[in-house]
Amino acid sequence: MAGGRAALARGITLVESTRTDHREAARALITQVMEKTGGAIRIGLTGVPGAGKSTLIEAIGTYLTGQGKRVAVLAVDPSSTRTKGSILGDKTRMGRLTTDPHAFIRPSPSAGTLGGVTKKTRESLLLCEAAGYDVVIIETVGVGQSETEIAHMCDCFVALMLPGAGDELQGIKKGLLEHAEILFVNKADGENLKRAQKAARDLQTALHLLAPASPHWSPIVLTGSALTGEGIEKLWETVLAHRKALSDADALSERRRDQQVRWLNAMIEADVLDKFRADPRVRAVLPGLEKDVAEGRLPASEAAERALKAWSSRAHD
Repeated sequence: MAGGRAALARGITLVESTRTDHREAARALITQVMEKTGGAIRIGLTGVPGAGKSTLIEAIGTYLTGQGKRVAVLAVDPSSTRTKGSILGDKTRMGRLTTDPHAFIRPSPSAGTLGGVTKKTRESLLLCEAAGYDVVIIETVGVGQSETEIAHMCDCFVALMLPGAGDELQGIKKGLLEHAEILFVNKADGENLKRAQKAARDLQTALHLLAPASPHWSPIVLTGSALTGEGIEKLWETVLAHRKALSDADALSERRRDQQVRWLNAMIEADVLDKFRADPRVRAVLPGLEKDVAEGRLPASEAAERALKAWSSRAHD
């Protein structure tokens, strides 16, 4: 809460830990700082790999720190399904912002979590707010159809699009367009400019076919270049306009209340699943059930029922 970047980094490491004693300490930490949370503008940013998310974050981040704001970036990197490792290269892609004393960048591995975020992104967000950051940007892994969980933990959801890559149509398939509140067509410079303008028109047309994420805001399509800085100021102004529109309708506070309840349910589900898998009775029967399902001797529905019965039998002991 004193604003120390090293302390914030240690706090996030604590909440990301899977050790039992660390999890208890993390819950105590979050509870202690709760009264200092909620003051930041929360921005979610997604887009396909190569769309320029890191470049855009550095551009808008340095623009905001130049205005005297403190900016935190929670960058989620995909974890390998084979080695479970993650490159965590976002800091190397944001050289200027990394050395900015008014910015904090924290890359975290997705660790197999769907939805483009990590299991602990919400807690990390709260810690950044408690540390006094004015803007928190959550950059997702850019994985596609599951990339919408971020919409349930931010105030404004920005989708980064590429010109001339067919992504304006792919966006409909991915479900991004029905969640996105601002669409920013990046790399609108040089020879790409006309393609970017066409992509923006196509996206605007596609948006008319979908219901907006909020009845108080119609999604806006912007063009710009994270590399040159063109359109960055307009993007920030649109984020503020979106915030004002939702605040004036009392929809922002309602959105955050809904997000808190969703977070509660997600935490319960995750904890129940952890307890289920750790139960000795389940661990005794699950390998055999998995083998029977894999070899076609038992349907998954029946195997699941047997595993659940093994778990619930402890209540009758």
